[in-house]
Amino acid sequence: MKGSRSQQKRKAAALAEQEDSVVSPLETAMTALAGAGADSDAAVHSSDQAPDAGDSGDSDGGDESAEDEEDEEEEEEGDELNDESGDEDDDSELDEIDPDEWPSSSEDSEADSESDETAAARDPTVKVLRRKVPYPEIDPVYDADDSDEETTNTIGNVPKEWYEDFPHVGYSIDGKPIMKGTEGKKDQLDEFLSLQDDPNAWRSVYDDVEDKDIVLTKEELEMVKRIQKGEFPDATSNPYEDQVEWFSSQTLATPLSAAPEPKRRFVPSKWEAQRIMHIVRAIRSGRVVPGAKKPKTTDLHNQNFFDIWGDAIEPVDRGIMHIAAPKQALPHHDESYNPPEEYVPTEAEAAEWKALDAADRPKNYLPRKHENLRSVPGYDRFIQERFDRCLDLYLCPRVIKKKMNIDPESLIPKLPNPRDLLPFPTQLAITFKGHKGRIRSFSIDPTGQYMASGSDDRTVRLWDLLSGRCVNVWTFDEGVASVVWNPSKSLSLLAIVVGPKVNLVSVPGVAGPEITAATEALINHIATLQSSPTTAALCQWMRTGPAAAPVEAASDAEAPPPPTRFSAGARLVLTFDKAVTYLTWHRKGDYLSTVSPDANTRAVLIHQLTKRVTQNPFKTAKGLVQRVTFHPTKPFFFVATQRYVRVYNLASQKLATKLQPSTKWISSLAVHPQGDNVIVGTYDKRLAWFDMDLSSKPYKTLRYHKQAIRNVSFHPRYPLFASASDDGNVNVFHGMVYSDLLMNPLIVPVKTLRAHQTVDGLGVLHCEFHPTQPWIISSGADGTLKLFS
Repeated sequence: MKGSRSQQKRKAAALAEQEDSVVSPLETAMTALAGAGADSDAAVHSSDQAPDAGDSGDSDGGDESAEDEEDEEEEEEGDELNDESGDEDDDSELDEIDPDEWPSSSEDSEADSESDETAAARDPTVKVLRRKVPYPEIDPVYDADDSDEETTNTIGNVPKEWYEDFPHVGYSIDGKPIMKGTEGKKDQLDEFLSLQDDPNAWRSVYDDVEDKDIVLTKEELEMVKRIQKGEFPDATSNPYEDQVEWFSSQTLATPLSAAPEPKRRFVPSKWEAQRIMHIVRAIRSGRVVPGAKKPKTTDLHNQNFFDIWGDAIEPVDRGIMHIAAPKQALPHHDESYNPPEEYVPTEAEAAEWKALDAADRPKNYLPRKHENLRSVPGYDRFIQERFDRCLDLYLCPRVIKKKMNIDPESLIPKLPNPRDLLPFPTQLAITFKGHKGRIRSFSIDPTGQYMASGSDDRTVRLWDLLSGRCVNVWTFDEGVASVVWNPSKSLSLLAIVVGPKVNLVSVPGVAGPEITAATEALINHIATLQSSPTTAALCQWMRTGPAAAPVEAASDAEAPPPPTRFSAGARLVLTFDKAVTYLTWHRKGDYLSTVSPDANTRAVLIHQLTKRVTQNPFKTAKGLVQRVTFHPTKPFFFVATQRYVRVYNLASQKLATKLQPSTKWISSLAVHPQGDNVIVGTYDKRLAWFDMDLSSKPYKTLRYHKQAIRNVSFHPRYPLFASASDDGNVNVFHGMVYSDLLMNPLIVPVKTLRAHQTVDGLGVLHCEFHPTQPWIISSGADGTLKLFS
């Protein structure tokens, strides 16, 4: 057995030497020559006798051992001279040996090591062949590098949009085009079929870079689930690991530093000794008394008191502050030596520039054009410019401009959204056509069903408000200046102003028979009364008989009623000395007021129907009167002149207040239904809102029109008001008045209605709200009326 093992090890050593050692060409040639002269039979005989000698080694004793030594020597010589074919046989025999069958006892291991060392000592080129230890196969985990994760598409980080119109997606490292795949071209049908056929389709993800579908593994799916839950992707990660104490929490028996204590800790301090001696000398001289109490200071001049009347912040001495001089302006294009043609002045422009005074010239130079830089002459104004710059630096003061750090958004009032303030008129609903001239006035009856309009074409038309149908038309001698319904719901009385006359007409068919009878009875009662001398001196009350029959009807109107129906309506005429321009009713319907600006002291008159009385409240004229109106709840009377609005108390016959809108010419006036707020329209494009409980000055001044404001109006029920202007627009505002006196009115512009066309500089002449609905009607110089809902 020993010879057999030795023979195997020698073969292994020879094989290792052939595989690992580097044999020079000279050694190869010498080996070939030696092998050619040797006896090949001896090598074969030695190899054949080796197993027999091993088998009978136990019985032969010393003789066999001697033969074994001779065989070993021959085998060593034969192994050295063995050729490549012999080595291949040895390799095959060596491969047949199972490593697990090698001897594992300690004695065999020692013997093997000794034989290996002996062989290595005899031949230094011999390498020892060690047993191969089988290791487990490497399984790459999530954190390991895997060759499968390498990118096969080597086009680089190139935008895909570059190759949208090409059949390839880029180029490889070798410069060859990489063709597009078919994975990314699936339509919805292909995706549906893949979902039905491919069981892994639900966990496949398309990779745009690789142009293929990647099937997620079970571990990757678990990772996705953990990410969706807000957890860590790796299940093995622990965010709450135990704290590692770098220094032990237990007190050490010995210090970390073994440095010896310095000498200064054991030697008395020299500086402390000097300080002590200084205090001792002060005590000996009596300057310091140990244990004595400090006396309280009673000197008021040395005490600092806080000035309660002064500024809380003490002035800070900023010292000398340096302000950098402003930089000179950069040159313009016309200062170039070769400016464009549009910058070069013509001869006429140059002569005009030279004719101006030096202080009036926009620029202190005249642009000139040169062919090249060599042709540019010396600058003759260089010294003058440097001198002016020095004067600016020396004489011009420099001041730091304090900028207010204010947010611009904070200066803008925060207004609510107009959608939250509905309802208000937003769109055109009905257009009333029929008048041929400017419609200066119109009025809606208290029921909100009929509307009467007066125009410069000397006609008054009666309209059905809901259908837009013209019911009747009446013709007068002059243009109609104003048309106003009586606000009382118990009467059906219409006031029509034509020149110097005011016609009070009862229109049958508009109201019920009871209201019509009450109106006729009132007019008949007035006719029976006699006017006083004072009333007769101011105006003439005259009963003229039945109302004028309609001379024409609208084309779209129904058949006109019989004349007997209109003959039942009585008519009353008030005649004045001068033309009447405006008329207004009291809320109860018994009083009315007229305005005649040219009548001087009789410009404003107040009439009472039930007593047939006319009063002149103002003996002297205090301006050209434009508008008058009654207070809705109190005995106040508003008179608007060109620049002021005076409020009179009719009960005490005194001036209550004087409103100052700060405008040049007032055009219109309206009072809020509650009576505490007034709006004033002016010819200088402004609308002023007055809060009478607040001040005599405007609370708000609105300027949203581009032309003069002709009329303003409040809605009787809704928090709305509007203004009509010559620019053809009607602006609708939300005006909320609160019952709490501490809260100011809320004014929000909500809508601009493009109402009428401008004719001869005139636009919208009158506007008025519906009594019950959030509608507004406007009349203009174009001869139409429009209802917005």
